[in-house]
Amino acid sequence: MVKNIAILASGNGTNAENIIQHFYENEHICVKLVLTNSQKAFALERARKLGVKCAYFSKEFWAEGSTLLTMLKAEKIDFIVLAGFLARIPDNILKAYPNKMVNIHPSLLPKYGGKGMYGDKVHQAVLDSGDTESGITIHYTNEHYDEGQIIVQYRCEVKPDDTFVTLANRVHALEYEYYPKVIERLLLE
Repeated sequence: MVKNIAILASGNGTNAENIIQHFYENEHICVKLVLTNSQKAFALERARKLGVKCAYFSKEFWAEGSTLLTMLKAEKIDFIVLAGFLARIPDNILKAYPNKMVNIHPSLLPKYGGKGMYGDKVHQAVLDSGDTESGITIHYTNEHYDEGQIIVQYRCEVKPDDTFVTLANRVHALEYEYYPKVIERLLLE
């Protein structure tokens, strides 16, 4: 039986594209839908080019969640993947997908998580703190930003001469390598 994934993305969509490509010819897992809360999200263009159905939902539709939930059910979505998604997930969607929704965060949570902590802000906070390691956290999604149960963390060194750009590149490499593999493991267990 094929497991259908929906990806939620707010920005450039490199993680979404990587996940789509990872599962492109997988006979057990299909990325069926990419959804965004930003009309300018390049994730939409990436999804279109790869032949994946995509849609934008306005802030009002995200907040109430019922239209989104109807679409997820109509597309028979089994699992939701957040990939650079910056909005809170409505409670009705969280209830419909318990332990079937994951997020990736560009730090070793609980450090540098929470509302407003994403992307370069996180990498700069790691550098400002003097930490010697950073990495990624893949976790289940709940009603609080970056507080869901941690599934796994992968680490990388923070070098003395790092900038937020060089650190971001190292963290992105971890995301691209491990996020699709963890999703696959969760769906095939």
